[in-house]
Amino acid sequence: MDFEVRKARIQDVANIYQLLMGFASSGLLLPRSYSNLYEMLQTFYVVEDNGELLGTGALQVAWEDLAEVRSLAVKEQYRARGVGRAIAEEAQREAKELGIKKLFALTYVPDFFLKLGYHTVSLDSLPQKIWAVCFNCIHYPNCREIAVVKEL
Repeated sequence: MDFEVRKARIQDVANIYQLLMGFASSGLLLPRSYSNLYEMLQTFYVVEDNGELLGTGALQVAWEDLAEVRSLAVKEQYRARGVGRAIAEEAQREAKELGIKKLFALTYVPDFFLKLGYHTVSLDSLPQKIWAVCFNCIHYPNCREIAVVKEL
């Protein structure tokens, strides 16, 4: 199935928040505040069908040659139908356009990314992420997420 991925807009924030908080309450994503979503809106993509948000994700540049695929979430009834793949591929397309050489993600679902050509690495191999974000996380230094990387 092909899905159209577009950049998120202000009117998407409430739906993105609801989707991400559902995943956060299940322990599959870290929670994000409305404030953070508004601040980071330009980094988000959405897939929708007839006004219904099916999935979301973001691309955040971490360093001159490194970017992260973040907050990738798809409604349960649309999983395994190509929504997440479409978002991840759009993030990769934009990363290449920006001149990024390496994408990474921290995930509880590494198999999804492994199917897209990522490979697992030690979190220590991503010092930019550790010092910029992880260091302030409530789970640091006992992070249970798996770090995956893809060379572009």
